[in-house]
Amino acid sequence: MKIALLGYGKMGKMIEEMASLRNTEVCERFWDVKPLKADTQSRELLKDVDVLVDFSVPDAVLDNVKTAISLGKNMVIGTTGWHQQALQISNLIKNSEIGCVHAPNFSIGINLFYKIAGFAAQIMSAFEEYDPHLSEAHHKFKIDAPSGTALMLKKIVAESYDPENIPVSSVRAGYIPGTHLLEFDSKVDYITLKHTARNREGLALGALTAAEWICGRKGLYSFEEVLNEILQKQATNGDKL
Repeated sequence: MKIALLGYGKMGKMIEEMASLRNTEVCERFWDVKPLKADTQSRELLKDVDVLVDFSVPDAVLDNVKTAISLGKNMVIGTTGWHQQALQISNLIKNSEIGCVHAPNFSIGINLFYKIAGFAAQIMSAFEEYDPHLSEAHHKFKIDAPSGTALMLKKIVAESYDPENIPVSSVRAGYIPGTHLLEFDSKVDYITLKHTARNREGLALGALTAAEWICGRKGLYSFEEVLNEILQKQATNGDKL
C-alpha cells in the first residue's frame, strides 16, 4: 500500500516511522498546513498513491476532502476540530466515488474505552444520584479544546443522559500526555474511568489499519466500523483478539 501524508508534524512523522511495520510506503509528505490543491503537480505526485492520510489542521480538512474527491483518492482523516463542517464533508464524500475513514482518535485502546463508557453510562443512568462529567488534558501544543475524543465520549454518554447535563472541562499545559476521564459523581462516592495515552504509536498504527481497510472501498466510515468488522472476522475465524 502507498500513502501520502497531509500534514507532517509529530503524528505524520510517527505514521511514517510505523509504516514499515505494516508493509506500507510513504510516497509523499506535505509539510505545510495549507490545503492540498488538485493541480497538475499534485496529480503527478499522487498518481500512484492509494490513500491520503490527513493529520493537518481543521481549516484545511474541507479543502483536502474536495481535492481527494477530484483526484479520486481515498482518505483517512485523523485531524480534529472540524465538527462544524462535518455535515458538509459527510455529504461530499457520500456523493463521491472515494472512501474515507474518520475518527477523533485512532487509538484502538480509546475506541475500546468508548464501548466501556457507553455501557457504564447505560447502567449508571438508572440511578439519578449519579451525575456524569468529562475532563481531558493535553499538551500545550494541541489546538482544539475540548478534544475530538472528549466530544465523542460526550456523544456516547448522551445516549443515556441529557447532553446539557454532561459538562466537559479541558486543560492545555506543558507536555501532558493525552488523558480522558469519565466520572459519575454522587453525594456518597464517585466512579472514575480513565484512559491515558503513553505515546503516539497506537494512533499511528490505528491510522495505518484504517488506511489498509479503506483501500478499494467507497463511502464514509468511522473507525469503530473498521474495528467492528475486524473483530467480527476474528471471532468468525476463531482467532484470539
